[in-house]
Order: sequence, then C-alpha cells, then structure tokens
Amino acid sequence: MSAASTALLSKVRRMVPPMMDKFHKGQLGRIAVIGGSQDYTGAPYFSAMASARLGCDLSHVICTPAAAAVIKTYSPNLMVHPLMRQSQSDTQSTIIQQEDSNPDKIALPIIEMLARLHVLVIGPGLGRDPLMQDTVERVIRAARAKGIPLVLDADALQLVQKDLELVKGYSEAILTPNVVEFDRLCKAAGVGNDENRGETHRVEALANALGGVTVMQKGRQDFISNGTVTLIDDLEGGKKRSGGQGDTLTGSVATFLAWRKAYNDQLWTDPETPHLEKQEMIGLAAFGGSAITRNALLPRAIQECSRLAFLKRGRSLQASDLTDEIHNAFMALFGEVDEEESSSKL
Repeated sequence: MSAASTALLSKVRRMVPPMMDKFHKGQLGRIAVIGGSQDYTGAPYFSAMASARLGCDLSHVICTPAAAAVIKTYSPNLMVHPLMRQSQSDTQSTIIQQEDSNPDKIALPIIEMLARLHVLVIGPGLGRDPLMQDTVERVIRAARAKGIPLVLDADALQLVQKDLELVKGYSEAILTPNVVEFDRLCKAAGVGNDENRGETHRVEALANALGGVTVMQKGRQDFISNGTVTLIDDLEGGKKRSGGQGDTLTGSVATFLAWRKAYNDQLWTDPETPHLEKQEMIGLAAFGGSAITRNALLPRAIQECSRLAFLKRGRSLQASDLTDEIHNAFMALFGEVDEEESSSKL
C-alpha cells in the first residue's frame, strides 16, 4: 500500500464514530437501497447488508412486492418496503391497477420516506423496466432537492447516461460505474480517451463534465475524482470477480456517507486532530468504501475483505462471502473505536 493510501486511510479513520453510550438508534446511519425487481433480488440485499455489517444503524430496501417477498427471507435485519412497481405484472399480481402504473403516485410514499433517511443507494437490482426507471428519476430529483447524498450504480446509471442534467452539479452524488458503464457515461458526456494525458484523465474529465459529481472509476486501481481532487486506491484487489461485489461497494460507501453526517453534526469531537471539510469527506467516503471492498495486505499481514474472502474461497468466491468478511475488513483497516476516544486504534 502506498504512502498516499495510508494517509487517506488515516483521514477516513477520523470519520468512523466511536462506540459511545450516548448514541441512540439511527444516529449513526439510516440508509435505503432502492432496487430489487422480480429478476434481481440479490443485488439490493448485498448492498443493504454491506451497509449494515459495516455499522449503519438502520438499513432499508425499497423494491417491488415480488422482490420484497424474497429479500425478507434472506435476513430479518433489513427493513423491506414493497413500494416499487414494474410495468410487467410481477408474481403477486397478474393485472396492474391503473394507480400502480403512475410513477408520480408510486414515487410519493418513497419521497415521503426521505426525511427519515441519511443516504440513498439507487440502482442495485433496479433493472431497466420503464416504470421502475421513471419512478427512480422522480425520487432522485426529490432527494437532490432535499440535499440527501446519493450513491448511483448499475441501472440507475442508465438514467444519468440518458440525462446528464439529472445529477449535473450535484456534489452530494457518487457514481460507481463498472468498465462498460464508465465508457458509456464518458461517451454521453463527450469525454474522449487520450492516453497521453495520464491514467486519471478520463475520470477527472467526466467528473468535470458532470459539474463536480464524484465518480469512481473501478479497475486494477480505483480512481475517485470530483474533477478537482483525485484519489487513488491502490490497495491490492482479489483476483476473482463475481456478481454482487459492486453492490458491497455501494453499501459500504453509503455507510461512510452516513458517518460523514454524524461527524458534521458533531455527535462526537476529537480536539486533537484538524477538522475534516464537508466536501473533502465525499471523496474520503468513496475511498473508505473502496478500501473496505478491495483486498489488501496491511502491515503484519492483516488482510481485508475481498482478499480475505478470496483466500478462503478462491475461484468459488461469491458476493455473500464478502458480506461475511465486512467486519474483519473494517477491523483490519481501522481497528476498534472505544467510547473513551474519538479516533480509531490499530
């Protein structure tokens, strides 16, 4: 791990809330994942469970009725809300009522939930159904109006690709595209590939084209940029790629964003360290989520999430194996935080 990554992890560590008796339920993170349809139930589960395992207090999934029936069987720790609807009838209904095909009406109860939430993850298991996409568009606009941080991934990026104005200029948004999604976003934004301008040129150009949105270009190294500041996560990654790993990332990033709010609300103080800036912490939250999800070897051979799971599972590694290692990854990177101190200890 480079000296730069070590220094960044030290900053991220300052965002981690200590374990204090005075905290009450909900203060350290209320997160909702919007996604989950008839064909995709694993993705929102992995995202929400990563958030919960990392340490947010309350983790919600907002999905279709068909997906809700399945996701509820995965874990009783998640709060599952069957508020989304698909254009096609799902397994619980063969006829879609007229009121269930109006995206404004479908979005309304979700928008009413926003006051209870700190962060929204949108995209895992969303699919490309027109009604689902139209509903999410309305939720994004409402969340943006309320200043709620957004983590957009998977099929939510289809909306951004079609209408860059949906997130343009919104500095509270983080996009986490894979290689294909990143190329599509660059094409939509008119960002070319000039290899002579450095390996971070494209992510910086895309972030600038989006008016300061934070973009994570995932790869051998993760490049994170808002167009002005670029962070590079060079922690070693596991060699196995399976569906759902990106969902672990989104949930992890969301938890750090929720902790950012707790930090800025001064639920605890650390007078011995300089105060982190609010906008700086957007990139740090993305870096923290990336570091948790990726695989690295720390001093004394301490290992975190992806590599630890890969060492156990090898080629058979699946996203659920990463979920099981989230806490071990956190401990390896940041150590424990007790109620007597406001900073983490390795």
